[in-house]
Amino acid sequence: MIGKIHKQMSHDSWLFSKMATPEYTPFVFLLLLFQSSVWGFPVCQTPQESPTCGYKPGMLNVHLVPHTHDDVGWLKTVDQYFYGDRNDIQHAGVQYILDSVVDQLLKNPDRRFIYVETAFFYRWWKQQTDDMQNTVKQLVNEGRLEFVNGGWCMSDEATTHYSAVIDQMTMGLRFLNDTFGHCGRPRVAWHIDPFGHAREHASMFAQMGYDGFFFGRLDYQDRNRRMVAREQEMLWRASESLTPPMADLFTGILPNGYNPPEGFCWDQSCDDPPIRDDPDLEDYNVDDVVTRFLHIAHGQALVYKTNHIIMTMGSDFQYENANLWYKNLDKLIRYVNQMQSNGSEVNVLYSTPSCYLQELHRANLTWPLKGDDFFPYADSAHDFWTGYFTSRPALKRYERISNSYLQTCKQLEVLGGPISRKGPFGAGDSETLKKAMAVAQHHDAVSGTEKQHVANDYARKLANGWAHCQVLVSNTLSSLSGSSAPRVYCEHLNISVCPLTETSKKFSVNVYNPLARPVSWPVRLPVNGTNFYWSVLLTLSLPFSLSLSISLYPSLSLSISLYPSLSLSISLYPSLSLSITPSYSLYPSIIISPSQSFSPQPSSLLSLCASIVTLRDFLSSLFCVCLSRYNASDGNNSESIQMSGAYIFRPNTSTPFIISKTAKIETLQEVRQWFSPWVSQVVRLYTDSRALELEWTVGPVPIGDDLGKEVISRLDSSINSSGVFYTDSNGREVLQRRKDYRPTWNLRQSEPIAGNYYPINSRAYIKDDKDQLTVVTDRSQGGGSIQDGSLEIMLHRRLLYDDVRGVGEPLNETSDIYPEGLVVRGRHLLSLSPPATAADTHRPLAQEVVLQPLITFTDGELHPSTRLEFSGLQAVLPPAVHLLTVSQWDQDTVLLRLEHQYQASESKEHSQPVTVNLQKLFSTLDVLGVSEMNLSANQWKDEMTRLDWKAESGTHHTGVTNQLSAYSAL
Repeated sequence: MIGKIHKQMSHDSWLFSKMATPEYTPFVFLLLLFQSSVWGFPVCQTPQESPTCGYKPGMLNVHLVPHTHDDVGWLKTVDQYFYGDRNDIQHAGVQYILDSVVDQLLKNPDRRFIYVETAFFYRWWKQQTDDMQNTVKQLVNEGRLEFVNGGWCMSDEATTHYSAVIDQMTMGLRFLNDTFGHCGRPRVAWHIDPFGHAREHASMFAQMGYDGFFFGRLDYQDRNRRMVAREQEMLWRASESLTPPMADLFTGILPNGYNPPEGFCWDQSCDDPPIRDDPDLEDYNVDDVVTRFLHIAHGQALVYKTNHIIMTMGSDFQYENANLWYKNLDKLIRYVNQMQSNGSEVNVLYSTPSCYLQELHRANLTWPLKGDDFFPYADSAHDFWTGYFTSRPALKRYERISNSYLQTCKQLEVLGGPISRKGPFGAGDSETLKKAMAVAQHHDAVSGTEKQHVANDYARKLANGWAHCQVLVSNTLSSLSGSSAPRVYCEHLNISVCPLTETSKKFSVNVYNPLARPVSWPVRLPVNGTNFYWSVLLTLSLPFSLSLSISLYPSLSLSISLYPSLSLSISLYPSLSLSITPSYSLYPSIIISPSQSFSPQPSSLLSLCASIVTLRDFLSSLFCVCLSRYNASDGNNSESIQMSGAYIFRPNTSTPFIISKTAKIETLQEVRQWFSPWVSQVVRLYTDSRALELEWTVGPVPIGDDLGKEVISRLDSSINSSGVFYTDSNGREVLQRRKDYRPTWNLRQSEPIAGNYYPINSRAYIKDDKDQLTVVTDRSQGGGSIQDGSLEIMLHRRLLYDDVRGVGEPLNETSDIYPEGLVVRGRHLLSLSPPATAADTHRPLAQEVVLQPLITFTDGELHPSTRLEFSGLQAVLPPAVHLLTVSQWDQDTVLLRLEHQYQASESKEHSQPVTVNLQKLFSTLDVLGVSEMNLSANQWKDEMTRLDWKAESGTHHTGVTNQLSAYSAL
């Protein structure tokens, strides 16, 4: 079975039936089990297959879409929102919304409703009786209850990584497929609340089979231009590496965000008057309601292109008492349509996004073409929503490493077989972490825009998922290595804490590499020390041996580089014997002023080695690595009262404050910089490394001066970037950014810093004809290129005011450990290469940071019969191919996603089609059958059909692009 990945930046995924070799636990196969269980449902008629959704030709058709927007955590936790708990914070109870909506749909066959967040629906569904479940299935089959979007949550688009987005979409869509079959499959993506929109999301939605995409938020200047030009609906060309229309997605901007028109909200949370239609009563208002509605409808029609317009009738957590909404909507439809007998050409109907999209398609028009994205988002001149790109940096990091751990957990679940889930260390599972990670993708979760107690709950759920996966991982490692020694997980290595390595005289390091290629990964292990410098002799007993002597800074950490020689592999480094002797050699402290003049020599980076002198000179001669800060606006400003907050970034000046004019620098095997007592940085260059490591530590951010602060790392170089820099899109595509510029409209810049910040998920770079400086981040952060030759990335934010966007509290994080303010530590990796070959370095480097090796430990001696190496693959995959997903689907099938990770023309060597032999891919699994699926694994690829759209010529705006796609095999 040969799978050819034809397109650059494509994803190929398969579901395959597997069989273990005799050396491992065998499996039993039922090849048709998956297909019959998922698609064995009654056939329903989708809007695309039906002749009409109730519109009238020749009239202005107003599609009323009853909906609720249910945040999967924001002001309350997920659990509190579902049950309706803590209504003192916000009155909201999702279980009552679904109860009430189903009841009201049954009372009138014309009524419709859409639902989005599968995480909530899944909970509600499990609590229903068989009779109620059958009733709901009938509503779904009739198209009266329609699922849109269908992911576990409505994900954020700025701070999420594409692999985690695909996972959470797959989880939600699989539940809908398993429960409702074809009738429950969403045809429309629906991101009405995220704060800006990423092109990679559009590409993924297209490859998941969606016909269209609707959202509510875009920059106020962009919206104004589009309203005048009647370009609020367009064709988004989300990849230049894929042949159109593979990544083309029809995209519509909703007229009122996602709220109803002003004066037409009939929820218990609304203040608008009901329709009073008894003519004998003094307050009869039907005529006024009809007149106002017709005026709004005609006004909306002027800024859209067809005789069909859409109105979202609902908002946050509405329809808890659905009778209020439906009783008034019934009347509105009846009384407005009665005016047709008097010559009115307005027809109002209950509708859904799919019905509306069908009529736009039937209009057979051409649509403007868009190729860039919708960042940054501003809702007013001084209100740029670019702060949340960095808000809650500790949570952002925890989400990112949890994604890495989840991928490892899923792989080991497949490689270990049933014993992974129930083995010597108890019952383990990956589902708990899958659900926690899916919830964490929500646009008020990893974004950092939730209340503090909700952020704590997201972290708690992730920690619980880790605990379940740790049991699974221990079971698999025990089975594959033949050693039942307990595995120790040191989860605080980033702060040099690991009780085992600090106390044990002999221990083993277990390394699992989740990538499909070998990696070199530095690991810093804390060891016991005193106030002396220590010399540590490390001996590794392997099929190959590695011996090195390292001088240690007192009581901190031992740095070793591990070289897993295999891919998708486990390597055990047994019997680490630490021979510790004191050494009294001292190193001088060096003071370097950031204000001194530099003569950068970019080409010297490639010749750097672990030389102390060269490393020190790198800092002082290549470019300036400055940690600075902005003081946050407190709203006391003549231009605007807007404050910096969880969402919005608004510094009170356009020039950052240097934290210290001098930085104390100590040089060991690394360079340590102290800019102030609360800001420091360690600079390292490991032997044979492709990148320089900057490990920054920020906090507690002082607020004694009553000013919030936003700390940045700024890299100044001699590169002639000409106002242009590049960022990734959700960790995958790369887009060009230009200072004070938007590709689709003439920008009036009012915030020179915040208005030039963009999301950075994994990497950003600047370049000229000779050099490219790339920064790889370990979490999503915000950044920009404010000056030519410079990159700045925001590291940490501590703010004293709420930005009046709903969260209702300042972003002022503390904890029991850090009551004076949160301390955050992270890493940036810097590489310098010629632009023609830079992608061959920064793309795999970013991948290694996202999917880093799992390090575990065992205490004492290992048994002599312990298996020291294992690889789940027969051979390393080609450099262009990334193994994105290996996950157990059901008892007999595995979901496999392979990704061509290079854009067209990005790499002379790697931007070519690649052939992969699936039968010879795994070392312990025999592939018995393969079926290709779409990216979200909820359709067979050969059965996936999408609406075709015609684009206007001359409207394509773009930067640099790429694509995704996916398949599956049975």
